[in-house]
Amino acid sequence: MAGAPAFYPAPPQSTPRTPHELLGDFVEYAQRHGAMSRGHHNRNFLIPLKESVAVLLGQAPDTAVMARTRRPDALRVVIRTWEEEAEVLDAVKEVLPQVPRCLASHEGTSIHSYVQGVPLSSVCANGKPVDSLLVGALTGVLAQMTRVRKEALPRLPDCWPRTHRDSRGFLRTLAGLADEQIRKPNWVRFGGLFAALGISEDALTQFAERIPAMSPRPYSLLHTDLHRDNIIVTYNTHNPLVYVDWELASWGDPLHDLANHLVRMHYPEFQQQEVIEAWQGAMEQVSPSAAAGLQRDLKHYLAFEYAQSVFPDVMRAADSLGDSLEPQRLERATQQVAQALINATPPLRLADISYREITKALYRWQASQLGRAGQSAITQGITFQPDERLKNPACPPDTVLAALKAEGAAPASQVFRGTAHLNTVVRLPDLQPIVVRRKVGGEGRLEQSFLSEHAVLRLIEQSSATRNIVCAPRLLALGTSALKDNFAIHTYEGPDGDNLTPSHPKDGLLPHEADHLVDQLVALAGIELGALRSVDPASEGLDFYTWLSTQLVHLVASLSPESKRLARALGLPHEDGLRDLLRRHQVTPRSHALLHGDLNPWNLVRRPEGGLSIIDWEMAMVGDPLYDLVRHLHLTPVRPAIRERMFARWCTRLGPEYTQGWKDDWRVYRWVELIRSAYIDLDRMVTGSSLDAPNVRRAVDRYAMTLADATAALGLRSRPAANPYLERSLPTAEGALIRADGLEPKGS
Repeated sequence: MAGAPAFYPAPPQSTPRTPHELLGDFVEYAQRHGAMSRGHHNRNFLIPLKESVAVLLGQAPDTAVMARTRRPDALRVVIRTWEEEAEVLDAVKEVLPQVPRCLASHEGTSIHSYVQGVPLSSVCANGKPVDSLLVGALTGVLAQMTRVRKEALPRLPDCWPRTHRDSRGFLRTLAGLADEQIRKPNWVRFGGLFAALGISEDALTQFAERIPAMSPRPYSLLHTDLHRDNIIVTYNTHNPLVYVDWELASWGDPLHDLANHLVRMHYPEFQQQEVIEAWQGAMEQVSPSAAAGLQRDLKHYLAFEYAQSVFPDVMRAADSLGDSLEPQRLERATQQVAQALINATPPLRLADISYREITKALYRWQASQLGRAGQSAITQGITFQPDERLKNPACPPDTVLAALKAEGAAPASQVFRGTAHLNTVVRLPDLQPIVVRRKVGGEGRLEQSFLSEHAVLRLIEQSSATRNIVCAPRLLALGTSALKDNFAIHTYEGPDGDNLTPSHPKDGLLPHEADHLVDQLVALAGIELGALRSVDPASEGLDFYTWLSTQLVHLVASLSPESKRLARALGLPHEDGLRDLLRRHQVTPRSHALLHGDLNPWNLVRRPEGGLSIIDWEMAMVGDPLYDLVRHLHLTPVRPAIRERMFARWCTRLGPEYTQGWKDDWRVYRWVELIRSAYIDLDRMVTGSSLDAPNVRRAVDRYAMTLADATAALGLRSRPAANPYLERSLPTAEGALIRADGLEPKGS
């Protein structure tokens, strides 16, 4: 009560005040003169009651009360089941009479009775162990909440499961509410940042679809926000603990409240099992069926807590940057986002992202916010150093600067994260859409690039053989931005309308698309040999199959130790054994051509007028043109008729120096690609690398079939002898693997 005045000035008018007017006067005065505390969602004002208002509320004059008003500037980052906290408090008072009571409400402000005491956080900070007697009291109150009748509570939303014992249905409902109430309202402002961090807009939807069957438990009242600030240690021996702040209360599976409590209380790791056992013991005395399936199902609710928390945690961190790019703020925000991503990675199946990439993403997002506020490019931190090797009149420095300004503000639908690049489509006044392309990750990437993508694009643009035939991006600019990272600006090969989202042939090519792709591969073979050697001098005299085999052996040798152990357990040979197997094959020598090297469906963009554009040339190489076609057929769903059509067109349009012996050799390249996929996709599952790229996600989700194909191609048997369940646990095309141990955050 320190600092709160004990008297009130008389109202200036002498006419009698109505109860509504008295409450209004009191609320206004409380907001001006009360002792304020600021929470995530509310402003709370502690102040004594004026006599006239005390009489109105049936309280003694000078009784301390808390006036609670929602913060209009607060981010929408919580799930709300009911709008009126007062109705929940009214329903709880019979079972938990010690909780605050709502004495009155006035135009969005509630007046609550005040609980004398101190928050648990002030005497026992986050991360500190909680006394066992206190743990027993806390879990005991959670158990007592099961006695609150549903009929006493407000009406549930229509989306609630009809059967109030459906645990999986409740968890799926929570995921849907988090998407509707947290992600969607903030997606316009933060969606581009989430996309840059590798979090898709359907992340929570996919999480909900993966929730397995769970034990039924009777629903009960849930607090859902039980952290140390909301637990008051009172001065009253009859009611030593009081839970406050019930605005996020809900009705559902009581296991959700336990998981929520474990996460938000920040118990030390060694104490978590003690809390779980105390909760189970207390619950079995009050509602034994509420603890059914505890050991099996708790991990799913913990996974949800970490999954949904990544959205408020990232948004709060970004919002904390304020109106500057001050380095210390940026560092703190990066730390917060990094921890949120670590926690959310297993349940949302996110790809690993480096600490530096997080800093860059926050920096660009904040720079765009400052730009919207009217700050200059220098103040925004948007500067760049042009690459003097490329001076393109079509993209002068002012255009580059404008593109960098627009990059951080791009919506999520215009941000595309691949295995090695972050591509952001921006639209500038009076210009066609262009792409800002940045290298991301790649430190531990297994597949290496061999040629400069910039040199390859320039070669395609300048060659008469490919002009007007090969549909590829044009390189507009190169440079280094403020954070010392390189970028390129390309023309955009997607649609030019209100919706810039590209369409990819992810389910296979149509006949005319297959023809167009083959024609482009044929045109690449028309680039002169001297021009090819200008981008790859080492290609002269190269035995392509021997070189390709050597690269694959080096790839297997560079696998992580965990991946190597699992590969051996699944029957895949080590690098020496693989080298011997690869040496058993040879292919017919053929003339070399420029190859794209990675013609998966997401590197092909459907053109509005028909046909396909080919993007992402970072894996380009000089070699056997048959390999490019076979690798495409391996990476893309293809019907036999389309495959035969492509081979027929390819071999009739190329000269014999490029096609001789292809009928015998294409299966050798197919065999090599099956083996490559078995190792690469296994390593991606183990390390989490590039899982946010759609082509990688699809490949990983059918790994059991990839392994079977590869071991058959090698003439080997898969060999999970040490564990007969290992092979059966691999993901198939029907659904992704849900690992029992994959739901705990790496950093917990």
